[in-house]
Amino acid sequence: MEIDIDKLVSEMVLTDAASDKEKIARKIIRAAQEQGVFLASIHDFYAARGRGEIEGFTVPAMNLRTLTYDTARAIIRSAMKINAGAFIFEIAKSEMGYTGQSPVEYVSMCLAAALKEGYVGPVFIQGDHFQVNAKKFAENRDKEIETLRGIISDAVGAGFLNIDIDSSTLVDLEQKDLYEQQRNNFEVCAELTKYIRQIQPEGVTISVGGEIGEVGCQNSTPEDLEAFMRGYTANLPEGVTGISKISIQTGTSHGGVVLPDGSIAEVKLDFNALRDISKIGRAEYGIGGTVQHGASTLPDEAFHKFPANDTLEVHLATGFQNIIYESDSFPKELRNKIYEWLNREAAGEKKSGESEEQFLYKTRKKALGPFKKEIYNIGTAAREAIGRELEAKFDFLFKELKIADTKKMIDNYIEKTTFELAAGQADFSQKSADELEGAD
Repeated sequence: MEIDIDKLVSEMVLTDAASDKEKIARKIIRAAQEQGVFLASIHDFYAARGRGEIEGFTVPAMNLRTLTYDTARAIIRSAMKINAGAFIFEIAKSEMGYTGQSPVEYVSMCLAAALKEGYVGPVFIQGDHFQVNAKKFAENRDKEIETLRGIISDAVGAGFLNIDIDSSTLVDLEQKDLYEQQRNNFEVCAELTKYIRQIQPEGVTISVGGEIGEVGCQNSTPEDLEAFMRGYTANLPEGVTGISKISIQTGTSHGGVVLPDGSIAEVKLDFNALRDISKIGRAEYGIGGTVQHGASTLPDEAFHKFPANDTLEVHLATGFQNIIYESDSFPKELRNKIYEWLNREAAGEKKSGESEEQFLYKTRKKALGPFKKEIYNIGTAAREAIGRELEAKFDFLFKELKIADTKKMIDNYIEKTTFELAAGQADFSQKSADELEGAD
């Protein structure tokens, strides 16, 4: 089927009509499958890592907040240069809200990028930080869980075949016993895992991730993992497949810690925790290993340490947003307009003593949805130039994370599947910002 990919992408980004978005998505998904591009779960690949059959790499999971099509194309180009297949496109629950990207739009952009660049094979799309709001959970547990079920259902129905459950917000550090600290976390994670297994497409085992340490809090330990997994497995019915990986805290924070001049403070990561918890997770529970969040703003010299310390997956987001905002090809007039808007609309978020640079760095992600169309309309030449800058960054990251030639491994473990978009998936506008808030 001959289609104009660029035209469909423009229509998807610029239209507000859910019915039009759904029609466009169906065209893109159909064309992708005809080319040999298919939506997939990375579960079996991670299970093989848990069995020790493959090793030596760290899978990058990349959050694309703006210029998603162009950024995804840059990722695909970098991957194809080195025959890489172990990489994930992801978007957090909160990001869907403030970037104005519904699950079906996000899936369409990633598949369109693969089509445009001539990629063939599985495309892994992941729901990142499908997070429980601790305050809302305390007020009304059932309502909060039902909200998450709805978002998970929408994501799976749109083609997200990888879901990261983040109930680490419920860890109660005031409890002295580690098992009791993790109780709400493992109970909710098990409950949502069961739900995912009930709604996953036939023939697909969705990759589910758990989390034992909330980013920004104290570092995770092997004892935390043992307490979580003991409770988690006890709460899963016999025969229900559990998580394939575990996110831990090692000292990072989302977006990095911003200094008054707008630069990012150095952090000291606990790579030993990544290595030790991965080893225990594989040996004792058969999971693929540990996941590192909040890594995109780390110094370049840190990235080779992830595969060296058996980290299964690393999440990268803010650094790519920074490249786009700070590119010489990003129109200064638009950037100034966005910053003026932030100073007006987000003024209440500015803390006492916070510099202008700190405030804008912290809040500018929230302008990506309101300015999505204007950012897309900066022109083909500007978008392509920014794409080349991003591609250089991905070239570096993929080399450091050692995912070269993982396409062969992926093809050995991931079977081709056919995906049908569920009806009504483009109508995501009813999801309020309140429902979608959380970490990113």
